[in-house]
Amino acid sequence: MSEQKTLPPRSSEFSESPAFNPVTQPQFFNGVIGKRVVAFVIDAIIILLLTVIVYVAIAVLGVLTLGLAWLLFGIAFPAVGLGYNALTIGGPNSATIGQRMMGLEVRTWFGGKVSPLIAAFHALLFWFSLVIFCPILLWALFDPQKRCLHDIFAGVVVVNRP
Repeated sequence: MSEQKTLPPRSSEFSESPAFNPVTQPQFFNGVIGKRVVAFVIDAIIILLLTVIVYVAIAVLGVLTLGLAWLLFGIAFPAVGLGYNALTIGGPNSATIGQRMMGLEVRTWFGGKVSPLIAAFHALLFWFSLVIFCPILLWALFDPQKRCLHDIFAGVVVVNRP
């Protein structure tokens, strides 16, 4: 049985360096920002299509339940978006469909796989940063690991697939 690496290795002091070093391993970060933008567009289209399918299902269920299921309309879009990210980034491929198409992978700062809970938290931070204060996404232009602030807060890094 394979073990999932989710915690950093133990050490007596907290001086561990990140698993992906932009100075010694620049191949992990070449073109990541542009690829992330294209991956976002692909993933947004997929999430919108999935949301439409869920809305149709809720509408049908609403008729069958005399309108009771229509109460789910408000949470359908956020639930689909968070679920999509939790299942894809937190899954075995460590990337959404758009990220896989662009050759990207999401890892923890120390190189481990991202859990579904962290993936959902990362997505939640991203959507809040996109809606509330979009310029914080520009942090990636100045960060050596091309990480946005929501990546830093969630403890993840997006890299080119090795």
